[in-house]
Amino acid sequence: MKLIIGNKNYSSWSLRAWLAAKQSGLAFEEIVVPMGGEAWDELAAGNLDAAGGGTQPSHGKVPILWDGEAVVWDSLAILEYLADKVGRERFWPKDEIARGMARALAAEMHSSFVALRSECPMNVRRKFDGFAPSDPCRADILRILGLWAEARSRFGGGGPFLFGTFGAADVFYAPVVSRFISYQIAVPGFAAAYMQAVWEHEWMQGWIAASENEEWVIEQYESAPAV
Repeated sequence: MKLIIGNKNYSSWSLRAWLAAKQSGLAFEEIVVPMGGEAWDELAAGNLDAAGGGTQPSHGKVPILWDGEAVVWDSLAILEYLADKVGRERFWPKDEIARGMARALAAEMHSSFVALRSECPMNVRRKFDGFAPSDPCRADILRILGLWAEARSRFGGGGPFLFGTFGAADVFYAPVVSRFISYQIAVPGFAAAYMQAVWEHEWMQGWIAASENEEWVIEQYESAPAV
């Protein structure tokens, strides 16, 4: 099984798929294709030769999971594919009410928060001073904090993560944790404790260390946007 991802410093969707692959417990080969390089252009043209051979239907979007004859793109689809392989309880809460909320949180992250994404590109290595979010971005931040608060208060008694133990919802909000840290977003104490738990998770620490060792720099993501 191979997982094709973009730069660890910048690619939030790659982080989600990578954490999902780690959560699955399955062995996988990691292939990093630097964003904007020659291999990236080949991948965008639908050619997997740049990442080990073959063709694929993802139109160059990462992440891509390659498992035998199966080619799965999109981080949520990858997580669900892996959950089918190893058992859904590894990713989702056992309680059906908690599971329903966890799925809703992951789906909302997957489809929403456009202002936060555009104003706060993920940059694991950097901290930006003086960032002032726009009103839409601030609304996204408040919505996320509200979702975290409800998950933690209702279902977080079994551990430090959104639903107690680390799972799919945390996989999807891990890049948000990185963004909040990079852009020094002020958060209440419960959110700071949750963010610390995610940031200090051994898989996140491995991702962070790898991002710091990357040589690639994308200048457009190296300065905070003027809003």
